[in-house]
Amino acid sequence: MEIADPVNVLGQPLGTCSTDPVTGFFRDGHCNTCREDAGSHTVCAVLTDEFLALSKYLGNDLTTPRPEFGFPGLAAGDRWCLCAGRFLQAVEEGCGPKILLGCTHERALDVVPLETLRAHAIDDAGAQG
Repeated sequence: MEIADPVNVLGQPLGTCSTDPVTGFFRDGHCNTCREDAGSHTVCAVLTDEFLALSKYLGNDLTTPRPEFGFPGLAAGDRWCLCAGRFLQAVEEGCGPKILLGCTHERALDVVPLETLRAHAIDDAGAQG
């Protein structure tokens, strides 16, 4: 069940993270969430080689295509809705990717402090296309 009128961490309407590749728990391009989203896929990140390597090392290979799941595989520069906990872990490991505040769901704040999100933001004014 999708939540109506999702809000970003800035209190504004949630912007689109990526439609190419299509991201989000609902695969609608937004980092929207619901009770069933146990991982809280709420942080819109611009992926880096360092982050992708960490994710693979930790058991979540995001670079290998999985056509059987409609997953194209990701590369540095792609935007993707990350689990808030994994983003925070990457920050703590020194390889936290840049993020888009305007496209990061307010529920990310349940896991990641706003100051940490702002420190990694490339948009401090709201959503970007």
